[in-house]
Amino acid sequence: MKRTIAVLLSLTFVAALANVARAADDYDGKTLAERWCSSCHVVEPGQQHGSTQAPPFSEIAKKPDLDAAKLALYLLLPHPRMPDMNLSRREAAALATYIKTQGK
Repeated sequence: MKRTIAVLLSLTFVAALANVARAADDYDGKTLAERWCSSCHVVEPGQQHGSTQAPPFSEIAKKPDLDAAKLALYLLLPHPRMPDMNLSRREAAALATYIKTQGK
């Protein structure tokens, strides 16, 4: 019985840590989006303007064949229309996760 309780407490602790890490990634992604992307893209619902040449994050996030891993890889590769953000893999993943949340 004590072992079962210990296992359940451990699982609860691990799940709580995962949620904290996800929240940190979402926050980091939002911060990166505001810094790097908001001059061209509408990065959140309350933003008033972006470029007509760049789709809003909400539109990007709704593409049916796009998942966060593909999006992170796309962000790591240089693109002629986008600045070289020189993102780390973690930052690209955080930004991709944030973009995906904007499709809801």
